[in-house]
Parts: sequence; structure tokens; C-alpha cells
Amino acid sequence: MSFEKPLLLPLKRFDDERGYFQELWRECSCYPELLLRRVSFIQENFSHSQKNVLRGLHYQLQKPQGKLLTVLHGQIFDVCVDLRKSKSTFGQVYHFELSSAQPEWLWIPPGFAHGFYVLSHRADCFYKCTEYFDPTDSYVIRWNDPTLNISWPLIEEKPLLSPNDANGCDFIKADYFL
Repeated sequence: MSFEKPLLLPLKRFDDERGYFQELWRECSCYPELLLRRVSFIQENFSHSQKNVLRGLHYQLQKPQGKLLTVLHGQIFDVCVDLRKSKSTFGQVYHFELSSAQPEWLWIPPGFAHGFYVLSHRADCFYKCTEYFDPTDSYVIRWNDPTLNISWPLIEEKPLLSPNDANGCDFIKADYFL
């Protein structure tokens, strides 16, 4: 397994007639071994989105965030784009379908743009970050950039976007990591 690219990590869930129990994180768990080094998370975020919402593709340059994301309710189509020019995987697009029915963490390393599209009626996502969010270091690549040619599984022709996401830059005009 590689720490340098997006990585799915299984979560254990215990179901019974009452519902289910799931441990999301344990500092001394096997995850640091799976990630091949110790990771410190300093911020946690929660995102609630309705069907057809597309968030992203977000990234940071000065303090890039590594993210560990899981879906608590619903289903999303998640996309990560490698922005590290020094890597052979520069510009490579990774995509995953994440669902609360199949609990997993998705590790998104620092140096990647990240976004997701909501496939279910609603989606609740929880993620841990390795750096604090700084609005002065927040950038967006256009979700429908022709260079990246991402095959989003759009339910409607136009997704619901924030003004910031709707005005993202083209991939070829974005600033990258060295």
C-alpha cells in the first residue's frame, strides 16, 4: 500500500437488530501502519449535502491538507487529482464511490485537489485534516475541466455548485506543487 496516493481503508461495523456501532478512529489503531507513517490530524469537518451537489475540486498550496474522509450517511462519487509536478502521477485522476452502506476511510494525501458529487438523497461526510483550513490559501479547479475530463456520474445536466466552485480555474492555469 502507498501513502503517496489516495487509499481506501476499511472500517469495521457491527450490525444487530438495534442498528449498528462503528469505531471511526483510534489513535493507536492500525491506520498509521497502513499509511506507512504517523499522521497527525488537527481539524475535523462535517459536510451535509443534498442530492446533485458537487463540491470541489479544492486544494491548498502553502499548507496542503491531507484528508481522511468517510461517508456517515448516503453515497458520493469522490475525486482526487494529483497536483504534485515532481511525481510521475502528476495530473492523474482517482475516483471512488463511497457509501455509508460500505464503511471505509478514504485517505487523500497533501498535494491533491479533492471534490465529490452526491449520488443519494443526501450525504453526510466526516473528515479529519492534517492542516487547518486557511481561506487565503484556498483554490479551486473547475469541476468540468476539459483537460482532466472527469466522468462525473451526474444525475442532472448541471450540478448544484457554490459560487466559488462554479468559478474555479482551468487545470492548466492552476498553481501546482513542485
